[in-house]
Amino acid sequence: MTEHASADAMMAAAGLTGEFAAGTRHGLTAALDALEVESGLSNEGRDRALAQFQDNLGRLAAIAADRAAHPEIADVVIDRPVFILGLPRCGTSILHALIGADPDVRSPLQWEVAAPSPPPDAATFDSDSRAEGFDAYVAANFTGAWADVLKAHPIGARIPQECGMILETAFQGINPTMLFSLPGYYEWYKDADTTFGYQVHKMWLQHLSWKNPRKRWVLKVQEHAYHLPELMSVYPDAVLVQPHRDPVTVMASISRLIEVIRSVSFDKIDRAALGQELLHLWHDGQVRSMTFRTGNPHVNVHDLRFKDIVADPIEAVRGVYAHADMEFSAQAERAVSAWWADNPADKHGQHKYELSDYGLTREQVENVYADYIATYRDYL
Repeated sequence: MTEHASADAMMAAAGLTGEFAAGTRHGLTAALDALEVESGLSNEGRDRALAQFQDNLGRLAAIAADRAAHPEIADVVIDRPVFILGLPRCGTSILHALIGADPDVRSPLQWEVAAPSPPPDAATFDSDSRAEGFDAYVAANFTGAWADVLKAHPIGARIPQECGMILETAFQGINPTMLFSLPGYYEWYKDADTTFGYQVHKMWLQHLSWKNPRKRWVLKVQEHAYHLPELMSVYPDAVLVQPHRDPVTVMASISRLIEVIRSVSFDKIDRAALGQELLHLWHDGQVRSMTFRTGNPHVNVHDLRFKDIVADPIEAVRGVYAHADMEFSAQAERAVSAWWADNPADKHGQHKYELSDYGLTREQVENVYADYIATYRDYL
């Protein structure tokens, strides 16, 4: 299906028009088409997906409306943003939060990405009622089957948000696949030109920076690996950082996390099928990333080990700052140390998983990831 009546109706309901509707339509259509044929979703899961799609459109429409009302937002300069890449479960969230603790660093916080309008203001940033509202939502919703999400992935108003929640507003991110499976959408996303998505991403950073700037932005999400050419076309001065971890451990951990995330939308989850899906899905991203890096040796990427992040977070962060030409001040070091002390790995309970739970073996994972292991052996 090349067009989708529901896509236009949903964009109209959100107030999304013009270039924003045109740029969003293709991905939204792909997501809706994939949703129509996804047989595993419960009725509640299907409703949840449509509500999520509508929320994405609404957040983008809010950004667009504020930008139209305040054209000067488009003049905000985003200088040498730092993007943390890599496989899931390899320390990207930890590294993002550690650096985000620095008062001179700007990271998108979860509350402001969930409710971006009006643009956050430095004068009221620490007392904005939207933060309290976000935490109330988390307390009310991350219970029961979803409670285990908190054991594996930090969620809270003042916690840095992944870029995926921004890219999904343009329907050029991977979140619909993670939440609701939707293999048809994934196939579209994997091969799409996501330049519009990164243009929207930059709009978000300008929006959030306008009245609450910092010296530098630090950002993260694993899906950047799929579309580094588009990212670099919009952010030619971007600084790239990539932690690494044994993919055997990665696959066990991410399979458990996605199982829990999907549990509220599916009546039953085939663990073996999930293991195979994620085994190849995340490898696709690394193939794209390795291809980009080989073809663009002038793009200097700072590689580091997950083991080093958890063994000595101060030195790991210091290395990122040196690579990004950022000052690692005494204030920054104190903030990073305080975050590490306040956020032990098992703060919300232990995240338990086994590779065999998902029908996978070490040999299977090592066979699929042989190219990644050979390329980054020194960082595993």
